[in-house]
Amino acid sequence: MDTSLTTPAAPASAAGAAGGRRPGFGTLLAVDLWERFSFFGMAAILVLYLTASEARGGMGMAPQTATAVFAAYMSLSFMAGLPGGWLADRVLGARRAVLFGGVLITCGHAVLAVPVTGTLCAGLLLVVAGTGLLKPAMAAMVAGVSGDGEGRREAAFSLFYLCIQVSALVAPVVTGLLAERVAWHLGFAAAAFGMTAGLFQFALGRRRYGDVGARPSRPVPRTEAAAMLRRATGAVAAVAALLVVPASLGLLPLPAVLAVLGLTTVTLPFRYLRALRRAAPPGEGNRRRLAGFTALMAASAAFWMIFAQSGSVLSLFAERHTDRDVLGFEVPASWFQSVHPLFVLLAAPFVARLWRRAGPGADVPVKFAGALIAAGLSFVLMAVATRLAEHGPVGPYWLLLVYLLYSCGEIALAPAGLALAAAVAPPGSTSRLLAVNGLFGAVGVVVGGQLFRLTAVMPLAWYFLLLGVFVLAVGTALALGTPRLRRMLGAMR
Repeated sequence: MDTSLTTPAAPASAAGAAGGRRPGFGTLLAVDLWERFSFFGMAAILVLYLTASEARGGMGMAPQTATAVFAAYMSLSFMAGLPGGWLADRVLGARRAVLFGGVLITCGHAVLAVPVTGTLCAGLLLVVAGTGLLKPAMAAMVAGVSGDGEGRREAAFSLFYLCIQVSALVAPVVTGLLAERVAWHLGFAAAAFGMTAGLFQFALGRRRYGDVGARPSRPVPRTEAAAMLRRATGAVAAVAALLVVPASLGLLPLPAVLAVLGLTTVTLPFRYLRALRRAAPPGEGNRRRLAGFTALMAASAAFWMIFAQSGSVLSLFAERHTDRDVLGFEVPASWFQSVHPLFVLLAAPFVARLWRRAGPGADVPVKFAGALIAAGLSFVLMAVATRLAEHGPVGPYWLLLVYLLYSCGEIALAPAGLALAAAVAPPGSTSRLLAVNGLFGAVGVVVGGQLFRLTAVMPLAWYFLLLGVFVLAVGTALALGTPRLRRMLGAMR
């Protein structure tokens, strides 16, 4: 049994000391630091840019529309990981997928940096396509250089996830200052610089990866690849003709496009996993593991539904309802996006110590349940803060406490989810199952973005309260179902 699914991760230092990780791990970590700089830098300013008035250089969107666009961008980034993971597994190999994805991301940020009307859709779609190629391939390479052994895979992902928070901490400060105080498009340019630096780092360190990711793990025959390329080209052309181009020209209402996207996002991961269970290697244990994986991923969508609103709903709350004056200096609203990674860095050692003291009981289902309960509590607190804000701006400590709860939940759930996906993946499908892990994040993101439209007909405090109570209920149900989930995942070999 692969006990990385049912036992706490070994300390990262122990994993490294065991000599299981290859030298390429550090290089991949440096590359992802830059990629995360570009991602978090843009995420910190996107909604603020969309809602800023045209006089201030923004798009002048209503908050409900801007948060829906942000959710669509985030969910598409997750969804793009499925075809991107397939290309990495079957056509390009993880190494070339990372390189090509990075180039697309850089081009997308560069397009957004051009102060010309009409570049928003093109720039965001380029970033989406690049992220879809890069993220699952990068995770597969991390798994490849992490070595084997009890708990080592999850320990490697935990260390990786922890270290990239440095970029998430710095990026909003840099891009936010440039965007809010100088020019919005200059903030996007800073994100482009970050991804360009990551590409150079990746190219310079290519010899350190050994044979990891050099070739597709299960190459597709040329004839089949050509046929699939033709079908994919036709599908992309159809989507562009029916949705993207009409929406860009104002011929198709944006809510209609977002509704189609939302429906696709919610159904796609379940349909894909059902097909994967049918095609799984013979044996009841394989299907039970995938069924347990599906249940945990579905529950994780509730966590990401709340978590992803940090860059949209909470950014707007920071801008409009939070006292940001510090000794006469008004803190940019985007800087609050740096609070979360700061708390991750500070809280991670304490959470790791908690898992070690908990022993075998702190397995994946327990971590997921704890993360959901923390996320639910955060929105209950936001409901209280919103009621207080009806009488004037509230202190920043409300958002600080919410971000602390977010951070503890993410530390518990995110690395465990990546390790779980890598462990249950059938042979030759690692990148794709890692992408499925992201797809359930997309489900939560797009649902949260659409639900925010309710604030047009209900008080914001009620919105926070209803979502918080719902996620608390999901976390409680997951905690009560932990024994059954352990049995489903206990067949790992």
